[in-house]
Amino acid sequence: MTKATDLRAKSDDQLGEDLGNLKREAFNLRFQAATSQLEKSSRVREVRRDIARIKTLQNERSRSDSK
Repeated sequence: MTKATDLRAKSDDQLGEDLGNLKREAFNLRFQAATSQLEKSSRVREVRRDIARIKTLQNERSRSDSK
């Protein structure tokens, strides 16, 4: 799990790359869950929340840029 303070230190490009990696991981976790191969079910929740953190930060940055 990443903290918001760690994410704020990253650039927009790094956040976009992290978001892509997390979405890919979320897809793989959903696939594992559907085929009953998921070992750590709590990871699904962590990934979803990390995605939300990044999207929230991107939204904050886009709003501050438009002002």
